[in-house]
Amino acid sequence: MGIGLMAGALVLQIPVAAAAGDSGLDIRSRQGAHGSTVTVSTTACGADVTYGKGQSEVAGAFHLFEGESKGVLTGEFTVPEGSSSGTDTVTVKCPPRIRITDSYQLGAHQPDGAVEAGFGPTGNTAGQLALGAALVAAAAAGSLVRMRHRSNMNRN
Repeated sequence: MGIGLMAGALVLQIPVAAAAGDSGLDIRSRQGAHGSTVTVSTTACGADVTYGKGQSEVAGAFHLFEGESKGVLTGEFTVPEGSSSGTDTVTVKCPPRIRITDSYQLGAHQPDGAVEAGFGPTGNTAGQLALGAALVAAAAAGSLVRMRHRSNMNRN
């Protein structure tokens, strides 16, 4: 079971790449869920092209610019909050008349915040934190008293 959980956690960390067939688009997203940043890059526009326009069905328009590598256009967009899981289609246009379309899978929303575990409401934790801090301080004080008591006994 531990290995399965570990493998699942590693799979979630691998970027989602979508290059269905030979579309010429490389679409990468860490989560593929709303709020995540999606990076789109392509070499299909040619080595002399330094600018392109992109359109995501879910996120809208974005721009692609030449980065560190000549001939590679790269752009980013953020998947908007409230997007449902499914497929998003991305279209990139660059001069003279190049149009490239590809899709990638939008994942489900990743959990954010506290998890309800059956121990009461998650909103009011100040009292729980204070109690926990008091218990840790009491344990540390008890350990200190015990260590001092042992050192005094060893001297006699």
